[in-house]
Formats: sequence, structure tokens, C-alpha cells
Amino acid sequence: MIEVNSPQDLARLRRLSLSAQGLLQSQPFGQGLAGARKAINHLGYVQIDTISVVERAHHHVLHSRVPKFNPVMTNQMLVSGEIFEYWAHAAAFLPISDFRFSLPYKHAIKNGQTHWYKTPDRKLMAELLARIRSDGPLRSRDIETNRARNTGWWDLKPAKKALEQLYMEGDLMVSNREGFQKTYDLTERVLPSHINSKMPDMEEFAEHIVDQQLRCHGFASLKGFTYQRRNAGLRDAVKALVNERLAQGTLEQVRVNNSDVFLIETGALERRLPRLSNRVSILSPFDNAVIQRERLKALFDFDYQIECYVPEAKRQYGYFSLPLLYQDQFIGRMDCKAHRKTRHLEIKSLYFEQHDFEAAAIIDAFTDAVATFCRFQECDSVSLTKVHPKNLAQQLCHALHKIEE
Repeated sequence: MIEVNSPQDLARLRRLSLSAQGLLQSQPFGQGLAGARKAINHLGYVQIDTISVVERAHHHVLHSRVPKFNPVMTNQMLVSGEIFEYWAHAAAFLPISDFRFSLPYKHAIKNGQTHWYKTPDRKLMAELLARIRSDGPLRSRDIETNRARNTGWWDLKPAKKALEQLYMEGDLMVSNREGFQKTYDLTERVLPSHINSKMPDMEEFAEHIVDQQLRCHGFASLKGFTYQRRNAGLRDAVKALVNERLAQGTLEQVRVNNSDVFLIETGALERRLPRLSNRVSILSPFDNAVIQRERLKALFDFDYQIECYVPEAKRQYGYFSLPLLYQDQFIGRMDCKAHRKTRHLEIKSLYFEQHDFEAAAIIDAFTDAVATFCRFQECDSVSLTKVHPKNLAQQLCHALHKIEE
């Protein structure tokens, strides 16, 4: 057991984590479409989210790691069969090469071992499947159109639920997306012919999960390997695999501050790591690096909660505050909204944690990050309403004003 208690050792562990996530290097996966493709393959998934106060999470995550990324590239990869849409710990885009590892969950839903909807309408599902088989892909909006024309052979809510059940069971896949309007088609017509579609056994699934988490996070807790997966058999298989690798000496344990225990590849802490950069990264609340909140607190001492689900009167930082990363520490959060009609980014509140950083360096790095973020949001102007600590307000407002010049 390696004990990590000193600031120096903890800093190295943080760097290993951030490097594995592609957040230290300037372009760890390359640029543009090729970079986005490599990023998803490395990260294992990118979470899809509907909240649109700023550019949606699945685009934001890629923007944070891939220079010259454009949101249209996500659908390009979906249509070309390089990624697919399904459920990870939440709705997500996943590498098409990992398709077979979506099959156990689909199989469990279809066989009633777990439920998506408790009482799916099998008759309606069969009718929808037959229509798609004979008439071709069906957009979710087509259901609404049929209802608006009062054709009468299906009702909106049951039909949408039946369509989603077919998708979750694996009979359908999403073949295209226009915003949040999905197009569904038969899996055999969407899935590229060269992709392995054999059901993995539990040992294969466990090996995939462990290798993926070590690759994209650098290390993981036993709980983190199966984050939000309610498959008891998979958890048992992962535990057995971890114990086997510990016994073989290919994995070792790291304990942080006499508390949290992580599994790491033997010798990984001695690897050469990228240098820390002085740039600020504005991350999505659903970013792969921050979504496991317990891990975030243990490694970075950053107590983060998204507050869009918290009653307004009880919010501390704002509706949709974005974590701010500087060097190897999360230094604050920014609640903002992109007003797309006026092309204006409104920073409603900006909160910096207490860290030993030079204010001028932070302000310069933050201003550069906001300028890049504005371009990503297609905004030409920016305003700042509330700042903590207050003594930074004047300097920040002056620096941000230069973005518009």
C-alpha cells in the first residue's frame, strides 16, 4: 500500500489524473474531427445533457480537450458510425468499438431482469418496429406530426415510450440527431458490419471496464470502476479481477490522506508526466473529470454540486456553475448564460476558492479562457455581475472588457 499524504505526492497523483483525462496538454488528442474521435475513444464516453444555458455538455467536454472542435462534429461521428448513442451511467455517446459492452444492459432490460419502463406496451412496440422495418428510419418528431394530423393510430406519450423501450432493449439505434430530435433505425441497418456484436461474458466485461478506467482516469477506486452500474455480477467480477492483478503485482494500492484507496498500475506514479500549464480550463458540470464527486473531493478537495436541481433559495453558487481548473487545482466556479440572440455571455457569478495563487496570473489566464469560451458559445460580448472575493471585481471587469475590443 502506497501512502499519499504529502502535498508533493498528492500533486503528482493529481497530475496523473488530469493527464489521463487530457486536461494538461494543449492538444492531447489532436485537433478537429480526428481529435474528437480520439478523445471519445480514450475517454470511453461523453455524457449527453439537455441543459442549454451554455453549449451542451457533450460538446463542452470535447471543446475542453480538442482545439478546433465544432459541435457539428459530434453528429458527423454518429452518422458515419464512429460513435453510437446509448446509456453509460447516463445517456452518452460511446466509441462504436465498445458496442458489444452495451449488450448486457440491453439484454437485462429485454429479459425483465431490470426495467426501463415497468410495463412496456409490447403490441405498440411491435407495430413501431414493423413500420420502421418497412418504411425506414423514424424521427421522434414524426410521432408528433402524426398526432398533430390526428391519424389516430397512436398516442404521443405511449408511442414515445415504446420507441425508447425498443432503443433501450437494442432493437433500434439512433442513426442521426438534429439537436434533441433523434432518428431511430433498426440496429442491423445502423451498426457497421465489421463491429463485434458478440455478447461479452462477465470476465470480458470486467476487463474492459478496469482497463478503460485506468486508461482515462489514471487510477480508480473499486467503487469508481463500476460507477453508477447496478450490475452485482459485474461488480463481483471487477473485484475478482482487481484482486488477481494485485496478486500478480500489475496493480498496486494507493491510499490518500489515510482515507480513500485507489488502484493504480504498478509504477505509474514514477512515469514522466506533462508539465503543469498556467491556463484556466472552464469545464462542464458533466465533464468526465468531475462527474465522480467523491473522487473529486478526495483528490482535489473540491466540494462540487450542480445546483440546477436545488431550489433557487438554497443555491450557493448558481443554477449551472462551471468548475474552473488552474494548474492541478480546481480554483473556483462560474455561473453563466449564453444569450444566443444577442451573442452575449452573461457571467452571473464568479467564485474563487482560497488558494495561494498570484491574482494577476489567475486573472490573465481566466480572461484568456473566457475569450475562448465566448467563441465556442458564439458570443461577441461578455459581462460580469458578481465576484467573490469582491476585491477582484474591478480588475476582472477591466480585463474582460478587453475581450470585446
